Parts: sequence; C-alpha cells; structure tokens
Amino acid sequence: MVLSAMNTGVSGLQAEDQALGVVGDNIANVDTVGFKSQRAVFEDVLGHSILAGTSSGLPGSGVRVGSVQQMFTQGSISNTGVSTDVALNGDGFFVVKGTVDGVSGNFYTRSGQMNINQDGNLVSTTGLQVQGYAANADGTLQAAITSLKVPTSALAPHATSTATVTANLDASMTASDGSVIAAAWDAQNPSKTANYSTTMTVYDSVGNAHTMDVYFRKTAANTYDFHALVNGNDVNPPAPGTNVEVGTGTLNFTTDGALNDVTTTTPISVSFNGATAAQTINLDFGKSITAGGTGLDGTTQFASASSVSSQSQDGYASGDFSGVAIDGTGLVQGLYTNGQKIAIGQLAVAKFRSNDGLGRAGQNVWIETRDSGTAAVGAAGTGGRAAVTAGALEASNVDLATEFVGMIQHQRAFSANSKTITTADEMLQELINIKR
Repeated sequence: MVLSAMNTGVSGLQAEDQALGVVGDNIANVDTVGFKSQRAVFEDVLGHSILAGTSSGLPGSGVRVGSVQQMFTQGSISNTGVSTDVALNGDGFFVVKGTVDGVSGNFYTRSGQMNINQDGNLVSTTGLQVQGYAANADGTLQAAITSLKVPTSALAPHATSTATVTANLDASMTASDGSVIAAAWDAQNPSKTANYSTTMTVYDSVGNAHTMDVYFRKTAANTYDFHALVNGNDVNPPAPGTNVEVGTGTLNFTTDGALNDVTTTTPISVSFNGATAAQTINLDFGKSITAGGTGLDGTTQFASASSVSSQSQDGYASGDFSGVAIDGTGLVQGLYTNGQKIAIGQLAVAKFRSNDGLGRAGQNVWIETRDSGTAAVGAAGTGGRAAVTAGALEASNVDLATEFVGMIQHQRAFSANSKTITTADEMLQELINIKR
C-alpha cells in the first residue's frame, strides 16, 4: 500500500502539472483576439475493473486529467474604428480557407481581424482567405460560399437611367388668381412660362456630369405638365446657346392632393457629347394611384409652397477604390472615391452542434471534427448564429483573476501531492528499518 500511495501522489503531481499548463496557456493568450479559455477536467482512477465489482474499502489509484474543456463564453467586444475589424456576438465562427501546418481546408475562427492582401482577397491576419457569399453584378448574393475578393480596380461609370423626384406642387395656384400662366410654354424662356423648377445632375455613359432642369407648369385644376431641359452645348448634335427639351409629361392629382397618374408624353431620351449612344432616363415621381400606390409617397399637390423634399438619380462617374466597409449584417462593401458603395459579398458564419468538439489547429483557428458535427453555414444573425459588430473585435474570454486563483490552487495541490510521496517514502524507510 505504501508503494501504491507513492504512485497515487505521482498521479497527482502529473495531473496538477498538466492543469498548470492549461492555466499558463490561458494567461499567455489573454491578449489573443477571439481566444477561448480552457480548463482541465480531473477524474479519479481505479486500480481495478468495475466489471469485477467494487468495494467500499478499496482505495483509488489517484487522479488524471480526463480532458481539457474549451470554454466558449462570449468575450468582451471593443470598438477599434478599423473598417475591416468585425466581432461576433453570439454563437458561431467566421469561415476561413487555406493551409495550416500542412492541413488544407476550411477552418473556423472568432478573430475578426481582416485585411486585403496583394491579390485583392479578404484574408485573416495569418493569410487564410475569408469565406462568404459573393455578390452578383446586380447586388444579389450567390448561394454557395467562396473566397471573398475585393475588386481594387477603378469603378466604371454608370449612365443615369432613373431619376426620382419627391416634391409638393402648390395646389393653391388657380386660373382665377393668375397663377396658371397664360403664355404658352417656351423652352427658351422656361422661368417665365412655368410655375416651379428643380435641377439635378445626371451622368452619361462615360461618366461626364450634365445638368438637367425639370420645369413644372400648371395647366388646369389638379394638373401639372413637366418639361425636362438640358443645355444645348451638351448634346449631340450641339445646339449652342439654347435649351433642348428632352422629355415631357403630365401629372394628374386627386382633389385630396394625391398623385393619381403620370402620363409621359415624350420619354426622356438624350445623346450627350462624347457618350457612346443615346440614353433614356425614367423620371419617377412616386407610385400613383393608378399604378397601385397611395399617391402620397412621392410628388403631391397640397396647398403649400412648391418645394422639393428629396431627389436622386442612379448614375455616377468613375471612381478609384479607397477601401472596404463591413456592416452589422456582415455585408462587405467596396468604397470608391466617387462616393459609391458596391456590394462585394456577405461574411459566412458557421455554427456547430458541439463547439466543445472542435479541434484546436493553432493560428487562432479551429477545425471541424467528428465530435463537433458538420458546420452549418449561413448569414450572420440567422438560425441562431451570432450577429456581427462592425469596426470592433472580440477580446479573449480569459479572466486573469480566475486564472491566478486557479494557479494558486494547482500549486498548493502539487505541494500536497508531493507530501504524499515524501510521507510514503518515510513509511517505506521505517519498514526497511524493521529488518535492521
């Protein structure tokens, strides 16, 4: 039994040594982004088979570290202000692809420190390619995940195809008070033959900006005509010193001021100098009643001064790549010097049935195992997956106070087990002295 006691003490020393190594690993990674702490799980050891039955008087044979459990509690999230930093708040992992210690495939990480490499790929700090749902040309997302690549080349210009105007046209203008202009519409003298106007910038196919004026002229009760004009110097063939009318139509309102219908007399079509071809511009004044809307979400006719509350158009000049931004849904957008944001893709987030079953692969990543189950990949915030916090990072979940207390406990337990060995040694010495 004395030798058994010594072996039991040795098992305690070995177990505490391993546990202290786990504590040391936690402390060493206190500043590792997205690191998850671990704890040693102790289990007792029997010197006989449980199949042979047990006896309450039979002592155990010591202790061992049965497993090292990973603690996937949430780490604190700190704002960094870096556009390519992202943090996960909840259950899930970013998916990265590459080679780690000779093993190639998909890996999983909580570290959201990302950047763009020389090939334009969005990568982790260790060069692993970040996986996500790439965006199509129309902004929709593909169904399968792939490595996200940032198009760092200049953004081609886009000709204006739709212009939106949200305005109110004064309903108090009537023929009796002279507000309905008697003079015929004159494109060369528009300010004298119209009631109101707005100006917007539109772009041609090569990205040149042009001014387009839209004049509104009340022609009858609840009826306004609109006329779109551009400078004659901008068109092909040129008409220097004149206004060129490129489109006309009529807005009809109800007696309640809602937009009843829009009639386009002449669709806007214009050939700008230097452009490759004529372009058509659709003027959108809001969804009218005849189009199935309420007639109140765009241009209206109420008894207040005419004014434009908002206007926009979908064209833009060329622009150079200036960086990326990632929003709270994990959508990655390219930023350009012309003010445009173009969707590149959406970060993929993987969820596992058992996070504890994931295998540590080093370089701040985990690998899928049989115990973890297969990764269920989807968009952030869906299916119980973590939400994304942009411009922030998740800190290590290591609690230094807890680790230091654990260090003390393991140190004391190590010393106590060593006492078991020295005591057993003294007893063995006494036993040897009996023969003397």
